[in-house]
Amino acid sequence: MATFSIRKLNDNVYERLRVRAANHGVSMEEEARRIISQAVAVPERISDIFRKHFGQKNGVDLDAINP
Repeated sequence: MATFSIRKLNDNVYERLRVRAANHGVSMEEEARRIISQAVAVPERISDIFRKHFGQKNGVDLDAINP
């Protein structure tokens, strides 16, 4: 795995990251990894988003809607 350092991080940003990590019960390093991973993740397909929010788990049969 790769590693890197972040220099010249604003003190206010550092403090907000520290608080955010504490709220999530993880280290600052883990919180930063999660933020970076989410920021560069491949976006979900719109169909996957619809299935997640309106699929059978939520009482909607999406296949029945198709013509």
